[in-house]
Amino acid sequence: MGEGDSHNKRMDYCRFILYFSAKNKPITMDHMKSTNGVSKCPFHGATTQPNRGTQNKDWWPNSLNIDILRQHDTKSNPLSDLDYKERVKSLDLEAVKNDIKKVLTDSKDWWPADYGHYGPFFIRMTWHVAGTYRTGDGRGGAATGAQRFAPLNSWPDNGNLDKARRLLWPVKEKYGNSLSWADLFVVAGNVAIEDMGGPNHGSALGREDIWHPEKDIYWGAEDEWLGDNRYGDTRQDLENPLAAVQMGLIYVNPQGPNANPDPALSAQDVRETFKRMAMNDEETVALTAGGHTFGKAHGAADADKFVGAEPEGAPIESQGFGWENSYETGKGVHAITSGIEGPWTTNPIQWDMGYLTLLFKYEWECQKGPGGAWQWHPVDCKEADMVPQVDGSGEKVLPMMTTADISMKVDPIYREICQKFLADPDAFGEAFAKAWFKLLHRDMGPKSNYVAGDFKDVEYIWQDPVPTGKFLSSGEENEVRAAIAAAGIDNAKLIETAWASASTFRGSDNRGGANGARIRLAPQKDWAVNQPGQLSEVLDTYEAIAAKTGASIADVIVIGGAVGIENCSGVKVEVNTGRGDATQDNTDVSSFELLKPSACGFRNYIEKEFSVSPEELLLDKAQLLGLTPVELTVLVGGMRAMGVSQSGAGLWGDGKLSNQWFKQLLSMDIKWEASGFNNYTGVDRSSGKSVYSASRIDLLFGSNSELRAIAEVYAQNDNNDKFVADFITAWDKVMNADRFDL
Repeated sequence: MGEGDSHNKRMDYCRFILYFSAKNKPITMDHMKSTNGVSKCPFHGATTQPNRGTQNKDWWPNSLNIDILRQHDTKSNPLSDLDYKERVKSLDLEAVKNDIKKVLTDSKDWWPADYGHYGPFFIRMTWHVAGTYRTGDGRGGAATGAQRFAPLNSWPDNGNLDKARRLLWPVKEKYGNSLSWADLFVVAGNVAIEDMGGPNHGSALGREDIWHPEKDIYWGAEDEWLGDNRYGDTRQDLENPLAAVQMGLIYVNPQGPNANPDPALSAQDVRETFKRMAMNDEETVALTAGGHTFGKAHGAADADKFVGAEPEGAPIESQGFGWENSYETGKGVHAITSGIEGPWTTNPIQWDMGYLTLLFKYEWECQKGPGGAWQWHPVDCKEADMVPQVDGSGEKVLPMMTTADISMKVDPIYREICQKFLADPDAFGEAFAKAWFKLLHRDMGPKSNYVAGDFKDVEYIWQDPVPTGKFLSSGEENEVRAAIAAAGIDNAKLIETAWASASTFRGSDNRGGANGARIRLAPQKDWAVNQPGQLSEVLDTYEAIAAKTGASIADVIVIGGAVGIENCSGVKVEVNTGRGDATQDNTDVSSFELLKPSACGFRNYIEKEFSVSPEELLLDKAQLLGLTPVELTVLVGGMRAMGVSQSGAGLWGDGKLSNQWFKQLLSMDIKWEASGFNNYTGVDRSSGKSVYSASRIDLLFGSNSELRAIAEVYAQNDNNDKFVADFITAWDKVMNADRFDL
């Protein structure tokens, strides 16, 4: 009996004991006898495993996962009192880099360095840390150090990267709280490139670690590794917001789609998935050719026969080490990772033009390697192009290419770019350095989040640059407030315009937000959710006010929202000024189009009926805005109370910011009846008359038990003032979500 079988039997007996206990049945000594020397389960009543006992999600599988609004709190974070961004400013980065360089050539017996240099290994680690980023929702990426946790630490594509992290532990141990794992992962890859002579644009620091797996990220619906139940009719119809082609991969299957070694089809996958990682064709070629200039793939034998469980599934004595390999020595020349075997270039630990040179110098034939995976070898390879074995034995081996590599030669667009790079090595190096820097920093947001580092003083359009704004004096701000009040714009329009501008922010990659006033530029000004006609009228007024007062339009928009709330509440709403106004020239239209909300429950807007419910879309947006369940509740209730609802549903107040909306929602005098998709009618129980309309978003705060509990707090007679204060606090949080300068 294996360790896993024994464990399962113990768990079965535990469930048996708990059953008897729940039924108030006596448990005899026979029940507690040992089998094979293993004691039976004590009275252990906690659900310490996700599948232990029947959970709420088992009874009600369609319930909302509100936990995504509660993750990463102080209870999980041992460094909750640490200001990492300040701490990292004092880090001696050159000393860190020198220590990493020492690690690169200090080969360990427990995991020997290929060719005596861990550089390619660390580059792969860094690539796979950053390569989870996807543009659809901005989630994934290098900014959190998430590769330390499941599922990423155990993805098939991340095989044996647990060793890379252990090799770096002495560096992390030394610099402690001054260097996050997230930053270390990035710096290590860059140091590796530099040490092997490659071009590099440096590292920006300031990434803060998370302390448990991210609960909000949807990686796919497949229930097996390398499943690909994520496509519609074509390979381009990949389920949003996913970018990887199969469960457990970073990008594409290197063997080809579903291990079909067709380079032309592989090119389709490569183009689509890299596009969803924010890379164009030239960046894709540069990253592929540059990354595969280094190192080798590992597939000495069949993984199914020799490789054990991933880190998350390994036995406790393995201490987080996964993929135990029983083939020969299990390491070095016998290592098994991807199942593909061999180096790409003749000099795997040196930056050169070897990858592109070999790719176009030879014809390549497809065959299965020793690991059973499809790979390509050069026909009639010359001795000079053979590659030394990883262990320094003097043996020579053939270089290889994956199907994805061959697609660079077969696809006409990729081929043209490759040939351009072949003719101009300097252009290739610069293109790689730029694309690599983008890959590692895309999810950090604007340069104001680069708090330290050795990066180049260059600004790219993908960083969403915003000109420096002007902080208004109290007199100047009051002049703006007076001008807005004099304009006579409806309060709901003031509030909705400010919300539309600020709520584009997503904390996943720190994009969007009110700073820059991009709501007045393409594509945002034309989004249906922003009601272009209404928006244009308000912005015309704001632009005139900005021109007269010297304030930025971005600040005027936010001040306008504050004025609207003050009019509805009688409570002063403070505003942090200093925002700048972006231009159309420094706005990437196609990139910002990905931020367009298909639904905004805060405004009671939904584009059409989707496969997911309006409330699920609301929760997703709330998480991207960094809201808690309480903040979500007060914002929706407050905006409805002040008249913000594009559908007209949920408006049963007098336009004042008060808890009356919650009182009406929770009143048993009203009976709700479905009257169409996302449409409900409130019927007076006494008269039988239809008195209100509501959306699913409105009714959510009465139907969901967790949100109802919060709504009940704010509906109490003694909590009206608390509601107003909490609403303004939550509102201020959204308005300033992108003010990284504050």
